Amino acid sequence: MKRMMMAAAAAGALMTGVAPAMAQDLDEVRLQLQWVTQAQFAGYYVALEEGFYEEEGLDVEILPGGPDIAPPQVLAGGGADVMLNWMPSALAAREKGLPVVNIAQPFASSGLMLTCWKDTGITGPQDFKGKTIGVWFFGNEYPFLSWMSQEGIPTEGGEEGVTVLKQGFNVDPLIQRQADCISTMTYNEYGQVLDAGISEDELVTFKYEDMGVATLEDGMWVLEENLEDPEFVDKMTRFVRASMKGWKWAEENPEDAAQIVLDYDETGAQTEAHQVRMMGEIAKLTEGSDGSLDEAAYQRTVDTLLAGGSDPVISAVPEGAFTHEITDAALK
Repeated sequence: MKRMMMAAAAAGALMTGVAPAMAQDLDEVRLQLQWVTQAQFAGYYVALEEGFYEEEGLDVEILPGGPDIAPPQVLAGGGADVMLNWMPSALAAREKGLPVVNIAQPFASSGLMLTCWKDTGITGPQDFKGKTIGVWFFGNEYPFLSWMSQEGIPTEGGEEGVTVLKQGFNVDPLIQRQADCISTMTYNEYGQVLDAGISEDELVTFKYEDMGVATLEDGMWVLEENLEDPEFVDKMTRFVRASMKGWKWAEENPEDAAQIVLDYDETGAQTEAHQVRMMGEIAKLTEGSDGSLDEAAYQRTVDTLLAGGSDPVISAVPEGAFTHEITDAALK
């Protein structure tokens, strides 16, 4: 990979007494991903591989996530400088006392949807009554619970409610008919369902974006106290600028971006075909975004989370949960 070749070149230059630019002190940044290494995070791996971070004077370490890693906890414990998180999870954490602030929003739209068996007779949300629906937890359940509350559908089971199945991060409950619907992302699990030999004609999908209950995903979040440090603000400005350069490169070169992600996948679990398809879908979600938070989309997210009836995700309108300071500076 380029990083290895650059390191070798730097070592050779140092041996000859020439100090290359990359040998200068770089500001370290630790980025905590929300999930494992995959094209969902291609922009950051591209920025690392193509040298965009280094051009901004940054030494970025990308920390993969996983089922046992909660980004807000990592951020709170000082294990990362910036995390990626869905806004429902981040705002819930903020209300519970973790002062996180959104500094950039590369994902302009949501990829979350429910995928259901068509033969269950489900044609709209009201048909969810009496059905079993797979839902991801660990903070990912909030959009679904808010949606059901708005529809007036209880989530404790029964003929007039839905039975919520705590879904693992796979599509087995649908394939094995343990659930009538499951949570899927446009860029990941939906493709896994199709790969299992199920045709699109056998399915019906409900995109949260189309249902008017989409919440923002994969934003960049930092601790509020750190934004009082001008050096940290400067570092994040450079980080956001380089990251967005990485995202635009990935959008324009999806197959190359997918290959970069594969190069950084230390588990070897990802496949080229899957990552190329994922990158193609991810590009639809970042398309048109320059990293700035759309306040209308933010307000829609807040309104959705507040509309939880007796059990809302958040109980009050957040104050100071985002800032344009970083993106305004990065986009100059």
